[in-house]
Amino acid sequence: MRFWYKEVSHASWKNLSEIRNTFNSVDIYQRRTIFNIGGNNTRLIARVNFRTQKVYVLYVLNHAEYDRGDWK
Repeated sequence: MRFWYKEVSHASWKNLSEIRNTFNSVDIYQRRTIFNIGGNNTRLIARVNFRTQKVYVLYVLNHAEYDRGDWK
C-alpha cells in the first residue's frame, strides 16, 4: 500500500495508458479505476481525475470482498 501511495503521489498521468506504465495490472469499471495491489490480494478502487490530477480512493477491499461486487 505504501508503494501505491508513493507512486500515485508523484504521478502526473494524462490517461489510462500512462497509469498502466506505472501499474501494469489496472482495470477500468465504468468510471472507476481498479488497482490490484499487494500481490493481487487487495483491490483498491479509485476515481482518477486526469484534469485535476487527483485520485479519490473509493474502496480498499480484499479479494473476497471484491468478488462479492457490493462496490459496483
